[in-house]
Amino acid sequence: MTSSTTHGFDSRAVHAGQHPDATTGAVIPPVHFSSTYVQDGIGNLREGYEYGRSGNPTRTALERQLAAIEGAEFGLSFASGLAAEDALLRALLAPGDEVLIGNDAYGGSYRLIARLLGPWGVRVRVADLSDPAAVAAALQQSTPRLVWVETPSNPLLRITDIAALSRAAHEAGALLVVDNTFASPALQQPIALGADVVVHSATKYLGGHSDVVGGALVTSSAAIYEKAKFLQFAAGAVSGPLDAWLTTRGIKTLGIRMQRHSENAGRIAQFLDEDARVATVYYPGLAHHPGHAIATAQMSGFGGIVSLEVGSSRHARHVAESTRLFTLAESLGGVESLVNYPDEMTHASVRGTELAVPDTIVRLSVGIESIDDLLEDLDRALG
Repeated sequence: MTSSTTHGFDSRAVHAGQHPDATTGAVIPPVHFSSTYVQDGIGNLREGYEYGRSGNPTRTALERQLAAIEGAEFGLSFASGLAAEDALLRALLAPGDEVLIGNDAYGGSYRLIARLLGPWGVRVRVADLSDPAAVAAALQQSTPRLVWVETPSNPLLRITDIAALSRAAHEAGALLVVDNTFASPALQQPIALGADVVVHSATKYLGGHSDVVGGALVTSSAAIYEKAKFLQFAAGAVSGPLDAWLTTRGIKTLGIRMQRHSENAGRIAQFLDEDARVATVYYPGLAHHPGHAIATAQMSGFGGIVSLEVGSSRHARHVAESTRLFTLAESLGGVESLVNYPDEMTHASVRGTELAVPDTIVRLSVGIESIDDLLEDLDRALG
């Protein structure tokens, strides 16, 4: 069914890649668990399928859906977000190449580049990619092969002007990769703003229910797609059929979920911003946020992540361990609200680096529960 970019986002999310079953007419396509496929003569494949690692109809449906919701030509689905990043990096980099990454990036992305690809000869530099002057200085110092940015970033919610960064990267001869996990394609479309590749942890908002681990890579470049697809096949970090189907099901409600996540997060950010027990609130929907104007221009909503800073690490740990409705756990983007202490949880791997997160920060993944219950929970935990 339709994946046309002339249709609205929600229509693409529901219908792209979702062809009713030709045999039974089932509206929801079946999940294909087969690991191998009959051949009508040697090398004569039915619809191109031969073996589960090289292709699976359920994964194909998800990959078409991923491309459609990002407004791109090609999508690839992986076993995790880091598997998607690894395939992209190995497809595009060679020993001696350099990656310029934001100084507020996910710790796992930095670890992958610095510690896994570093011994292979890949260099990594860090800069504040939300600051045009810092970007210009970094690109003048040397030319990276890739510029890698998260916007909003994790966990300090810095906002980067994607269109401006794309122009700067391309003028320097670099490719721009945007991690769109926090915003999701429901709120932000980096390909339309000039990005060459978009990556996702599909575990987060795309899946949306904390019941699947997955990753995605989206591009409109046939050359990048073919290189990454070869790595997907050759290295084999593919999403399984059930994981692909769960992600597809999650994407169908992504638009309405992101509306509720954004509404709840906005209310919570305002509440925290007015609370004397909180030193700083990081949320691009607040008018005083440094990236508010850019976020307003390039996003259709401000997302479901709110970070707050309190006066001490002891207080931050107390808040994270005292909530009842907000569950203390890794990850984000599910329908249930989560609380995280980045310094010892999601960002422990970047302690002592330029990406280290202050130990006074608490990150909230705001779910879709009743807002009054969430506010009451935070008010009590802060006390």
